[in-house]
Amino acid sequence: MADLTLQATKREILGKKARFLRRQGITPTHLFGHGLESLHLQCDTAELKRIIAQAGTTRLIALEIDADKQPRSVFIREIQQDVIGRQLLHVDFYQIRKMEKIKADIPIVMVGGAPAMQVKGRMLTHTLTSLSIECLPDNLPPQIEVDLSSLEEVEQSIHVRDIILSPDITVFTDPDQMVVKVSEARVIEEVAAEVEAPAEEEVEAAAEETPAEEPEKSHDKRLK
Repeated sequence: MADLTLQATKREILGKKARFLRRQGITPTHLFGHGLESLHLQCDTAELKRIIAQAGTTRLIALEIDADKQPRSVFIREIQQDVIGRQLLHVDFYQIRKMEKIKADIPIVMVGGAPAMQVKGRMLTHTLTSLSIECLPDNLPPQIEVDLSSLEEVEQSIHVRDIILSPDITVFTDPDQMVVKVSEARVIEEVAAEVEAPAEEEVEAAAEETPAEEPEKSHDKRLK
């Protein structure tokens, strides 16, 4: 997969004054990395949003800085947004060395359909959303796909150990951890049945606790 390319220029406006850049459609950014002198940069906001949508925090980006002869290989490390208006406030880039392994949490994406789900009354439960892995930057996948077509029966599941990845990738997530499972959705029906049908013992106990009505006494008044 080809690297995404993003243009950046060095930034002279720092601190609170950076708000004036945002009004002009420019987002303050920051570049840092192992053994690297950090740089204050800025990027076109519209272009930066497009890159963020495609790269997330797991895809390699070729960052072209105006004064550099060669682009720098970076990942997006942190994205700051305004809580209310969702305005893009600041982005941190992390520069990597292509021959140095890196660790990352890669999102899991379900693909295909589970044959077991063709029967009504079943549910598919996702219990894991990402894998913690380590590899060289060029081998880092943007996402890890899990094929659901192997789930043919109810109660079948897929675990981390069932996911096949390149031998160049080391997985740190527990191999016995479950990723997805097919199960019956009967819990609600069973609870409803218990509510509608009270136990026979409860009915008898209620009858014993209810006092029997005494017969009315007749008042026979005779004139003497």
